Amino acid sequence: MSVEIEAASSPGIRGTRTMKALVYESYGSPEVLRLEEVDVPVPKDHEVLIEVHAASVNSWDFDLLRGQPYITRLGGLRKPRYRILGADIAGRVIAVGAAAKRFRPGDEVFGDLSGCGWGGFAEYVSANEEALTLKSARLSFNQAAAIPQAAVLALQGMRDKGNLREGHRVLINGAGGGVGTFAVQYAKLLGAEVTCVDRAEKLDMLLSIGADYVLDYMKDDFTASGLRYDLILDVVGNRSVFAMRHTLTTDGTYVMIGGPMPRILLTLLATPLSAWLGRKKAAVLVHKPNHDDQMIWNALGEAGQVVPVIDRQYPLSDAAQALRYFGEGHAKGKVIISMKNE
Repeated sequence: MSVEIEAASSPGIRGTRTMKALVYESYGSPEVLRLEEVDVPVPKDHEVLIEVHAASVNSWDFDLLRGQPYITRLGGLRKPRYRILGADIAGRVIAVGAAAKRFRPGDEVFGDLSGCGWGGFAEYVSANEEALTLKSARLSFNQAAAIPQAAVLALQGMRDKGNLREGHRVLINGAGGGVGTFAVQYAKLLGAEVTCVDRAEKLDMLLSIGADYVLDYMKDDFTASGLRYDLILDVVGNRSVFAMRHTLTTDGTYVMIGGPMPRILLTLLATPLSAWLGRKKAAVLVHKPNHDDQMIWNALGEAGQVVPVIDRQYPLSDAAQALRYFGEGHAKGKVIISMKNE
């Protein structure tokens, strides 16, 4: 029996070979998105077919939707390379490819599909098994879908680039979104003192997940406060690398995770100069999906040491509104598209 027939006859698909998916054919605002009936994908040899229960929205989704900055158009200069957005998903395996060995039908998984074709804003998606991690039973599908990109970026920024240690004084600029809320919790687990900068309406939430100090970016200029930090994790990139460098301790590290492309490029250019000027370091973190890092967050979630912060949940039929809300910058933590209303 072929994989296609097995998938099509699976109880999860209810005898149909089509599914609902959020598709787009041209770059633009969330208004270009539309819900359509499309074919259920057939898993290739090393892929598994997943019934998606939840997917989370990331800045990369929003950038690909708009086609801005233009680097996001690589492989699709005039029209999108992928018709269906969505990289971070959680769901249940319902069929496996001929060479797939890691999972069986019924396994609950989550993962980052940005390296294997996207497609998560749909009822079903096929993905390379290497992109996926078994989900802890303690995590809901919504919570697991919040993890892959945001949590891994937070971990790699603080552990790999920032060399975070107990007792470090950490500042997270743009702490109220997905990456920042994971970073706050991870830094506190390691015994750091954490200062968070974001919009005023997010500050109470940040205190509730462990922040020691919170600053309203509209009122407080942390680069002019005279305080120095061992690690600055920058998610929004609204300050120059030189102002950030001035705010570091003698051996401090500035890690840029997000922000406008011109400022990212300037930080890349300034990194060798920063090293030449002294022991202070600057780095730009490039997104790298990582199964082992997903496992770390899965274990932290299972132990109850980290709880993904979820602001709003939308059904697939309202997914365009989820992208619109995310783009406004008001989300506290993650925005979830839920296919099962869990």
